[in-house]
Amino acid sequence: MSTNERRAVVVGASSGMGRAIAADLIDSGAAVALIGRNRDALEEVSGGDPRHLPLIADVLEQSDVDAVFERVAKEYGGLDVAVNTVGILPPPSPAVDIERVDLEQAMLTNVVGVHAAMRHQIALMRESGGSIVNVSSNLGPHKSLPGFGAYGASKAALSALTKSAALDHAAEGIRINAISPGPSDTLMSYQPGETDADRAARMKEQNPSGRVASLPEIVAAVRYLTSDDAAYVVGADLVIDGGVSA
Repeated sequence: MSTNERRAVVVGASSGMGRAIAADLIDSGAAVALIGRNRDALEEVSGGDPRHLPLIADVLEQSDVDAVFERVAKEYGGLDVAVNTVGILPPPSPAVDIERVDLEQAMLTNVVGVHAAMRHQIALMRESGGSIVNVSSNLGPHKSLPGFGAYGASKAALSALTKSAALDHAAEGIRINAISPGPSDTLMSYQPGETDADRAARMKEQNPSGRVASLPEIVAAVRYLTSDDAAYVVGADLVIDGGVSA
């Protein structure tokens, strides 16, 4: 299938990685459903092209998820590509001080919310196959840091869910993989009150590559995993962190 015939959905397309991935899919010629909570941002990414669907949803609301994917099914008839970038970073805290609500919100958004979207995505791919990429993290599945127990637990769970789902549905022609970025050029990579220069200096100390990942580098990984070049890649978790977790 040529790229301009693909039907895609990006969950978390309002900003950051999701926005960059959605824009890349649109540039490739795919018809893209953009799911998020900021209508203005989604409409800006869609460029007003009627092939693209700006859809408002909160992944914590099952009725929202059901409604947007009913719209996707009606408009596209199926899916070829899905990317789930939605996620939250709870306030860093030692394990003994993690508030129950923060752990619950991390698990609900980063795992349960992604699963709610995946169920619809898999159902829409069963006829002709497709590719799903979940955005996990190097924190949790691949390394730990003090204070990031809630976030790490949720992302480790997401990576485990991704691998299990990949095995469950590979025989149906559905490839499910994950990427696990480290510090990247998004708002989530800044510490409170930190400037660009502050972050750059910190990365030189903390990251073997001396910098954060650029959004085009993250997009390139997703582009590969959703392409025919990755036809034999199933259940992978691609770490993109400049060597932090090596």
